[in-house]
Amino acid sequence: MTVAFEEKAVLEFKGRMLMMTVLLLKDLDPNTLHRQVSQKLDDAAQWLRDAPVVVDLAHPEDTDQVALMAAVDTLRGLGVNLVALARNEHLDSDTAAMLGLGSISLAGGRDVPRSAEPAPAAEAEQPADAGHTLVIDQPVRSGQQIYSRGDLIVLAPVSTGAELLAEGHIHVYNTLRGRALAGVRGDQSARIFCQKLDAELVSIAGIYRVAEDLPDQHRKQAVHITLDGDAMRFADLK
Repeated sequence: MTVAFEEKAVLEFKGRMLMMTVLLLKDLDPNTLHRQVSQKLDDAAQWLRDAPVVVDLAHPEDTDQVALMAAVDTLRGLGVNLVALARNEHLDSDTAAMLGLGSISLAGGRDVPRSAEPAPAAEAEQPADAGHTLVIDQPVRSGQQIYSRGDLIVLAPVSTGAELLAEGHIHVYNTLRGRALAGVRGDQSARIFCQKLDAELVSIAGIYRVAEDLPDQHRKQAVHITLDGDAMRFADLK
């Protein structure tokens, strides 16, 4: 007689989004790098010193691998928590592996050439003072990113391709078509409110749902989104 044994699961993939810091290197000179990074770390809050860091290069097409290795060694020597190299058409996963780093695309999973054209001033990140509420009364266009160190209130539509990030709650008194990430510093009590849910992604404290996983009964409806442990809860907004 053959006895079948069910193998115990030893892993589980979970939909959790982690915030990382991108360090853009414009020059790989080790002495300059050591001096300026040391100063930045001395002035930084503890969360920034501990944050996982992705190394990005301003001019990857001109990068010398020996200089890049020296720069990475300098950063490690200063205690920077390096986790990955930004992948592009000039720097691939093999280069990252040589440096002992992972490889990640900063172009939403697509390897595309870096644009030399600067973003318009209106599309820049708009931080608020710690603990304050940031109110946006203009439409948030595709490609814009809005960041609030407190709560974020948007009184206009949020387009596909736009991104809202807040350390507190997010309120959208209009249609939410882009991405909304509340509690980005790990606040599990943060909430998302919107008048019409049509989002690409919603996230609270790193737990997220993409468009395909949104509950059908709450699509294009007014909703209130909360977190219950690792589960995201959706409720009608009345």
